[in-house]
Amino acid sequence: MLNYEFIPLSENALIIKFGDQINYDIHRRVRQFINYFTDHHIEGIIEVVPAYTTVTVYYDPIQFVKNLNRKSHIEVLPFERICTVLKNILSSLESVNISHGNEVVIPVCYGGEFGPDLEFVAHHNGLTPEDVIQIHSGAEYLVYMIGFAPGFPYLGGMPEQIATPRRSSPRLKIPAGSVGIAGMQTGVYPIETPGGWQLIGRTPLPLFVPENNPPTLLQAGDRIRFRAISRQEYDEWKERGSCG
Repeated sequence: MLNYEFIPLSENALIIKFGDQINYDIHRRVRQFINYFTDHHIEGIIEVVPAYTTVTVYYDPIQFVKNLNRKSHIEVLPFERICTVLKNILSSLESVNISHGNEVVIPVCYGGEFGPDLEFVAHHNGLTPEDVIQIHSGAEYLVYMIGFAPGFPYLGGMPEQIATPRRSSPRLKIPAGSVGIAGMQTGVYPIETPGGWQLIGRTPLPLFVPENNPPTLLQAGDRIRFRAISRQEYDEWKERGSCG
C-alpha cells in the first residue's frame, strides 16, 4: 500500500511526503512520480521538484478554481482539487517504469590541499586517513537527487564509520570538484561555491558542463563509486581535459 501525505506549502505549492526515512523504496516512489510527468502533461501543474522523501508540486491555482458541485452545493478549493488530481496519479504509480540509472566511477585525489579536512574526519571517527579513504572509496552510492548547486549529487550509502558533522564555520569558496562529508552524507561540489562540508578530496571529473545536454554528469538513480588516484594522475587527467 502506498503511503503519502499532502502538506500545503503556499497558495501555489504543496509537498507530497512519502515517508521519513531515506531508503530505496521511498526513492523509487519519488522517481516514479517524477517520471510520470515525462510522458504526461497535466494542465495547471507547473513543476515537480524531488527530494529524498518528498516531491514539491508547484501549480497554477487559476487552473484549479472553485467549482460548484450542483448536487451538494460544496465549493471545491484549488488545494482540494489538485489533491484529487494527484491522488489519481499516485494510484497509478505501479505502472510507471524507472531505469536503474548509470554506473559512474569518480576518480578522487584524497587528502593534501585537495582534502584539508581528511585528518579531522579520521580523528573524529578514531580512524587513520588511509582508513577513511578505503571506506569512502569502497562503498557504492545511490544518487537520490540533484540540488543545492547545478549538478550537486545528494548520495545515499555512505558508511556510518566515517560520518562527520559539518564544519562549525563554512568556507566562503570551495573549489569545483571537491568531495565532502556532512553527517551521513557525502557529495561532490560541481562548481565553486560556499559550503560547510568536510573536504576530503577532489575529482578532476567535471560534474557540470553547461554546454552539454544534459549539463549534469549525474542523474537521480545513478550508482557511483569513488576511486582513489594519485596527485600525478589527477594532474594528468586535468591536462587531458584542458586539451579537449
